[in-house]
Amino acid sequence: MTKSELIDAVAQRSKITKSRAEQVVNCVFESMTRALEKGEGIEIRGFGSFTVRHYKPYNGRNPRTGKPVPVPAKRLPFFKVGKELKELVNTGQIPEGGFAAHHEPVPDDE
Repeated sequence: MTKSELIDAVAQRSKITKSRAEQVVNCVFESMTRALEKGEGIEIRGFGSFTVRHYKPYNGRNPRTGKPVPVPAKRLPFFKVGKELKELVNTGQIPEGGFAAHHEPVPDDE
């Protein structure tokens, strides 16, 4: 699913305009990005959690030349899938009372 497809799905499911859905999707992504930028975790029950993992510097190798190459320390986002999403993907069935059961259309406040 692309971002455009996500926006379309949010608009249809929530019965709001595409432009409003785009604002919502962008706001969610921006909020998540800012939280991860600050090193904060994000937990979406049943879906999964995003954290930032810290990696120490190390000496790697250039695969073409075999020469050592210093790799600097870095922080990377990491996603851990939630129990309900994992079960849904494996079985094709939403667990009793799982996150997907709570998708009610949201009225357009515009």
